[in-house]
Amino acid sequence: MIKMIKVRHNNVVPTMALGVQQLKNEQYRTRKIPTAFDEIHEFLDRFYMSRIGIRMLIGQHVALHDPDPEPGVIGLINTELSPIQVAQAASEDARSICLREYGSAPEIDIYGDPTFTFPYVSSHLHLMLFELVKNSLRAVQERYMNSDKDVPPVRIIVADGAEDVTIKVSDEGGGIPRSGLPRIFTYLYSTAKNPPDMDCPSEGVTMAGYGYGLPISRLYARYFGGDLQIISMEGYGTDAYLHLSRLGDSEEPLP
Repeated sequence: MIKMIKVRHNNVVPTMALGVQQLKNEQYRTRKIPTAFDEIHEFLDRFYMSRIGIRMLIGQHVALHDPDPEPGVIGLINTELSPIQVAQAASEDARSICLREYGSAPEIDIYGDPTFTFPYVSSHLHLMLFELVKNSLRAVQERYMNSDKDVPPVRIIVADGAEDVTIKVSDEGGGIPRSGLPRIFTYLYSTAKNPPDMDCPSEGVTMAGYGYGLPISRLYARYFGGDLQIISMEGYGTDAYLHLSRLGDSEEPLP
């Protein structure tokens, strides 16, 4: 029963994002002053964080009853997770989306100790890295699409710190204007030049446009005491720093 509950709510995030975009478009179309956007953002933060927690508990319960679990995996938590391997898988998935959308995709270089592992939830890390890499690929691809210059690669660096595991996703996609930085973690902002059609949403994953990739990724990072920071240099590129707390090392209670 709880498996079916989890599956039934798989599309809640894009459905909510679609509703928010339709609300924004309607308010702009009727020229109403968008007074409640701050309240909407706060509500969505609480709603999505609660959803992450509920789905973590359901997923952990279901996974613990798996008769044939993978070695080193306790429920959803992989006690020997390789961030390099997750970064490679997320990069391949993001590049396939970029290839489908544009016909080509920048290369992705990954740096770090391939033997390093730490305990974390594989699906959470994959989701966060997929969103960050997808954003970087789109920015680089759109900047160099009609250029004769060599397309620079997207770089992923994994660092094993004493307190956090930090993953940096770095691109040379032109960066984000300083005026836009305060809005990148809201659910009403997207850097996409051609957002998806709100009346006819696509069945597959799109490169960008719904505006929930970064705020949702930051919530996933914060759920286990980590964080996501974006530093941009307009005219050059963007660095995303994903700070991950080691599960089991933190004395702070889970949300």
